[in-house]
Amino acid sequence: MIISNNKVVSLTYELKLDNAQGEIVEVTDSDSPLVFLYGAGNMLPKFEQNLANLKLNDNFEFTLEAEDAYGPLISEAIIELPIDVFMVEGKIDPEMLRIGNVIPMQDNQGNPLEGLVIGVDEASVKMDFNHPMAGKTLHFAGTIIDLRDATEEELSHGHVHGAHGHHH
Repeated sequence: MIISNNKVVSLTYELKLDNAQGEIVEVTDSDSPLVFLYGAGNMLPKFEQNLANLKLNDNFEFTLEAEDAYGPLISEAIIELPIDVFMVEGKIDPEMLRIGNVIPMQDNQGNPLEGLVIGVDEASVKMDFNHPMAGKTLHFAGTIIDLRDATEEELSHGHVHGAHGHHH
């Protein structure tokens, strides 16, 4: 069996910034592997392309440039909001508005998104809504540890169910 559409892929990996010698930013192991339905659009397209046709126990190593990963940093995603947006019952929580905090927010359509606090003054809060990995080159190295056909339910829902997958 090879990795192709409608297969459930389980893999371990080490994610580094820039290249094989870069800073480690994420590691999965066999106790908590990444499990996903290949071809369902849940993963970065270039990530999936680099795994196509691999088999159980195959190792992989590849680099995704920012454009093929989470895209470039977008200056329009860095905005200043009036500080009163963050008032709860007439008060500002200074702990919430610490530089480096990630705050769950909503866009004008009600979609959830997260913003990183990058600046605070008396009148406004400067927030970065770029993906945390935007503008970064990502280097993946890992191993395919399980590979199986997706169930009908997984195919109809578009994601993996059960251990390490989605639970309803």
